[in-house]
Amino acid sequence: MKIGLVDDRLIDLDKLNGIVSGMTGIEIVFSTTSAEEAYEQIKRETVDVLIADIEMPNLSGYELADIIHSHALNISVIFVTANSGYAVHAFELNVHDYIMKPYTKERLSGSIERLKEKTKSAEMTGRLYLKQKNDIHIIQKKDIIFIERSGRSTTIHTKDEEIKTYLTLNELEGELRERDFIRSHRSFIINIHFVKNFSLYAKNSYMIRFEGTEAQAMITKEKVDFLQQQYF
Repeated sequence: MKIGLVDDRLIDLDKLNGIVSGMTGIEIVFSTTSAEEAYEQIKRETVDVLIADIEMPNLSGYELADIIHSHALNISVIFVTANSGYAVHAFELNVHDYIMKPYTKERLSGSIERLKEKTKSAEMTGRLYLKQKNDIHIIQKKDIIFIERSGRSTTIHTKDEEIKTYLTLNELEGELRERDFIRSHRSFIINIHFVKNFSLYAKNSYMIRFEGTEAQAMITKEKVDFLQQQYF
């Protein structure tokens, strides 16, 4: 599990580092007193969990969590704060936990362990099972970049391979109910987390380029507008 830490008080950041670095299965991706730096790191690095103070100068921990929530980033948030006034709003952002200072080592480590167990459970159900003639493919949903329907077959583009199936997009759409996936076009389902840019293709459609593959998909102008409103 990859974790980012941010607290503008160095003594509190050192406490976070001391507790988190002693846990197994944890990698601290960044540790900073600047919420702005944390935001830049989140954009560049893969982070599973952000542990943040709330009240910080310029950009607050609450604003960081709001960015994560509104952009549908797959990052869990744990607030560690001396201020109880944000609790209700924090849970509206679907944060994992809200820990009041001063706290014990057991309080924070227990929260992280619960999140690890929750993540394991989500990963067990976050798979797509494709029964082929002689094979069964098990695909992690988070690894799917996009899905394309062409003729009578469907191609699932993942980070590592392309898998063909005769399932329709309607059938696959029923299996991909996560917020990450949208039906961008009658012939495509895309994972928004891999989208790199849109290029105008025709009056009412765009081509999509993705991280991790040279293959491209299509999206309607209506869906681009929807993404801008709901995700970006």
